Amino acid sequence: MSKYMYSTANLSDKELKEQGNRLFTLRKYEDAVSCYTKAIIKNPTMPTYFTNRALCHLKMKRWEPSCLDCRRALDMDANLVKGHFFLGQALLEMDNYDEAIKHLQRANDLAREQKLNFGDDIACQLRAARKKRWTVQEEKRLAQEIELQDNNTSELNAIFAKMDDRRRKREVPDFLCGKISFEILREPVITPSGITYERKDIEEHLQRVGHFDPVTRVKLTQDQLIPNFAMKEVVDSFLQDNEWALEY
Repeated sequence: MSKYMYSTANLSDKELKEQGNRLFTLRKYEDAVSCYTKAIIKNPTMPTYFTNRALCHLKMKRWEPSCLDCRRALDMDANLVKGHFFLGQALLEMDNYDEAIKHLQRANDLAREQKLNFGDDIACQLRAARKKRWTVQEEKRLAQEIELQDNNTSELNAIFAKMDDRRRKREVPDFLCGKISFEILREPVITPSGITYERKDIEEHLQRVGHFDPVTRVKLTQDQLIPNFAMKEVVDSFLQDNEWALEY
């Protein structure tokens, strides 16, 4: 054995966790899992050890073990942002959209309450989960619609044409949605960084979380917000042609 190699047997749980972190940065996820597991054995009351291991499982596409570790962490600390965030990601990969959205939304809310900055990471996953759930629900509705129709070929052709048209139209582009609430922009404002937000959402962020742009983290104050009239025109035009999006 090299003189630089040493046993982990005598390391404390904190030292094992730190070693796991170093291995994680080197993308040695399996070895990192081993260190976090040993840390958990020494001290099973630290929820962060479980979320660290859960993230390794995510990187290795082990969704079930990742879910299990996240749930164990949340049993100890229900307000652990990473517990909800990683659990939401794993559930999304398992096509459990409702629960994934619940935990991702909780992670997003807690991050804002605790003034933790995850950039657009949580929001991006939440948008993806909502979009996938909407797509699945739409496909189910269309399938039910077909079942209720007569088997007449001409009618089926008309239905399929309608389905294709609906699929083309019933998709709200991401750039029309706010980066904080994920809802269609109603009163868009733009920051000096060039990021567009819903006014009420960014003002709430500045008041509750801090005076910085949540995506770029550049210093930002309320008086720097400028109405984005160009985006407002685009949104209004889209809603005029797609009234269904009013309930999106």
